[in-house]
Amino acid sequence: QVQLVESGGGLVQAGGSLRLSCAASATILSSEAMAWYRQAPGKQRELVARLIRGGSTFYGDFVKGRFTISRDNAENTVFLQMNSLKPEDSGIYSCNIQGYYNRGWFDSWGQGTQVTVSS
Repeated sequence: QVQLVESGGGLVQAGGSLRLSCAASATILSSEAMAWYRQAPGKQRELVARLIRGGSTFYGDFVKGRFTISRDNAENTVFLQMNSLKPEDSGIYSCNIQGYYNRGWFDSWGQGTQVTVSS
């Protein structure tokens, strides 16, 4: 199975920026969807951003133009650039990639990275 490793989380002041990375352990031959989710304490996990095959992107309503999802095919990595962060953006951010690698289909999740935005 393909392992995903996230990085880039941390503590930032409100209004600041963070860039999250999610690197796959294998070469992704084609991806159906690459996405970021988040979960705050006591709340359900919610979709932050999704990038689907063909290049279309979708964002949670709360993003309002502040975040951008992108990918680097050569590095088998998906990124989430987060700007104008708010305290309510705090939570554990996890990436999910669905697609094909040399052994077939995979649907993998990362372990999550903590994002904390202070007011």
